[in-house]
Amino acid sequence: MSSLITEDEIIHEVELVWLEDVSGLDYVRQSLDRLPTRRGKPAYHRDGRMVGYAQLGPRAKPSRSSGTFRRRVFWLLPHDRDTEPEGLYAKGAPAEAVDARTLAPGSKGRKTERSEGGPMSSVSTALRGPLA
Repeated sequence: MSSLITEDEIIHEVELVWLEDVSGLDYVRQSLDRLPTRRGKPAYHRDGRMVGYAQLGPRAKPSRSSGTFRRRVFWLLPHDRDTEPEGLYAKGAPAEAVDARTLAPGSKGRKTERSEGGPMSSVSTALRGPLA
């Protein structure tokens, strides 16, 4: 959950890689996953889709016990606002969701009016169609 991610856990990030254009998304979910490498596209084992991930620099150290690296993964579930604008998250957002426009390597991002269900993005508006 993003509320549990602290910036000292992500200080070795050097790049965020986006697998799709996130400019039209109101929010993305983020989590810290244990991954076998510092870089490269991680395997994805959740429902929904991965929309991005962090790459770590060479100074990032693996866990002593598991040999894995903690890297952020950004994702969405099938019932998130981008695909169901009038659904569960029409107003509000999941606890681990942040506005993708506030993310940067080493910065955990934050919630905004947009991510919490404020003014709709153009993607949500297009999916919803014209208002009656």
